[in-house]
Amino acid sequence: MKLPSDFIKKYKELLGQDANSFFESLNNDTNPGFRINPLKAHVPENENLSNPIEYCKYGYYGEINGKSIDHQSGAIYSQEPSAMYVGEVADVKPGDKVLDLCAAPGGKTTHVASYMNNEGILVTNEIDYKRAKILTENVERFGSKNTIILNEDPKNLSKHFPKFFDVILIDAPCSGEGMFRKNPDATKYWNINYPIECSIRQKEIINQAMKMLKPGGKIIYSTCTFAPEEDEQIVEWMLENFNVKTMPIYKYEGMSSGKPEWSKSKNPNLKDTVRLFPNKFKGEGHFVSKIVNLDDGNNKKIKKPLQSNLESSEKKLWEQFSEHNLNNYKPKHLITFGDQLYSFEKGMPDLKGLKVMRPGLHLGTFKKKRFEPSYALALALKPSEVKNHLFVDEKEWATYIHGDTINCDKSLKKGWYQLICDNQPFAFGKVVNGTVKNFIPKGLRFKI
Repeated sequence: MKLPSDFIKKYKELLGQDANSFFESLNNDTNPGFRINPLKAHVPENENLSNPIEYCKYGYYGEINGKSIDHQSGAIYSQEPSAMYVGEVADVKPGDKVLDLCAAPGGKTTHVASYMNNEGILVTNEIDYKRAKILTENVERFGSKNTIILNEDPKNLSKHFPKFFDVILIDAPCSGEGMFRKNPDATKYWNINYPIECSIRQKEIINQAMKMLKPGGKIIYSTCTFAPEEDEQIVEWMLENFNVKTMPIYKYEGMSSGKPEWSKSKNPNLKDTVRLFPNKFKGEGHFVSKIVNLDDGNNKKIKKPLQSNLESSEKKLWEQFSEHNLNNYKPKHLITFGDQLYSFEKGMPDLKGLKVMRPGLHLGTFKKKRFEPSYALALALKPSEVKNHLFVDEKEWATYIHGDTINCDKSLKKGWYQLICDNQPFAFGKVVNGTVKNFIPKGLRFKI
């Protein structure tokens, strides 16, 4: 890899005798990883789970097939190993109110969703619309039932969620030095001033995040860059400008403490942060910090909570579908956006004035005198929550995921079935006279 000369000079000065091994590591192969999804009823059967990641409960080293039943059904999620430590450090609990502020493509969101067990409120946000669409696809595939997906600027977001969140993740837009090995073209965009330019944006994001953090709440600030201007010096700036403190983060083998000497104040508390260098650690590179809000005071009450707007005719159609097709699933609260029905969490503020991708779990669509369940609902429900199931083999799965119909026993009664392959629910299908009609969204179909 051809590194920029200014990059080489900078890190020779910063790393000293470790510089050569650092530069050499950027030419080594990447270390792919993946997480299994505990929200699913069954552990994936087709993955190699013999190489677990020590610091991540659900993490494993290894490459996965993005066109497999395990991936399409959301039973696994591909994520770079060093990035996995962010979700572990967040230490969220069921019932927490959590914000993933810069969320696409969804690695951190799905990671913390694993620990929330569909309890509490998880707001995931991405300012770029195209990336927000990818975020939506990944969250829906993962099957999280308590996630609200937004496409907002942090400044507007802070007006709607004052002092609201227990935990805020900021995996900040950065100079991306930790991605050089994975994406060598990123070196072409780097220049000596780029980290400073990124730090300006990072401070703006943090300013808005602090407005949304409860007293006693935590910010998990992380980047995939090695630049002190975006790492220790940002945490130093937070300590100087807000009533906050750092929390020590446990360091596993190969993890390094933050470098106080790379800051202006030389604040020893910067050692509480974690650095992951690719020459010392099996990953691409990351910086992680945990910051606690020391402000006192009460949390602000929601000025206007989100309310159900379901009409009686719509409620009747949903109840009819639910009675005939579902077992033990009861959505908490129902709201419609046009002809689309969603389940939302109690305690959510009104979403008026926000760009909403999903106000909660997408349940389905109201058609003329009937209700049609969504792809997202099929992936979110465990088999025990659905009455009718149809088990198919991998060949039939491949046919269906391509957008085609498949055949079934003609004796099967007409109606909706959760389709299952290798113990993983992957869609709803409608059985009619021995044929399973296809309901895979057109944009998500693919050919094996």
